[in-house]
Amino acid sequence: MKTYTAKVNEIKRNWYLIDAKDKILGRVATQAAIIIRGKHKKDYTANFDMGDFVVIINAKFTALSGKKLEQKKYFRHSGYPGGLKSESLKNLIKTKPTEPLNRAIIGMIPENRLKTNQIKRIKIYADENHKHTQKLIPTN
Repeated sequence: MKTYTAKVNEIKRNWYLIDAKDKILGRVATQAAIIIRGKHKKDYTANFDMGDFVVIINAKFTALSGKKLEQKKYFRHSGYPGGLKSESLKNLIKTKPTEPLNRAIIGMIPENRLKTNQIKRIKIYADENHKHTQKLIPTN
């Protein structure tokens, strides 16, 4: 029995629509990361970028469990002494409502050469209005 390896010209990309309204942020991010990587396909090959496009609507209406809205913080460092910056999730949702979901999805994709191309296939919108008119496959 031979192991099947996908070819670049055999990869067919679909567009998936995920409605994030009243769904847990991490569950939506997990579902999107699986589709973006292509792990939902039966002919998944780890060393090829086989993923599909994901359009996520209603990102500002995602639910959070526990006290994450008050307690969760995002950190970044400039590399200079005293350059640690932090921002709370509550403040981030006010200024950029799609950013927490985007950061969660990006954090679930492995750090390798395929990551930059996979990230480009995420389309996140704060409300129901989006510009993608392709044949979108809705997910649950």
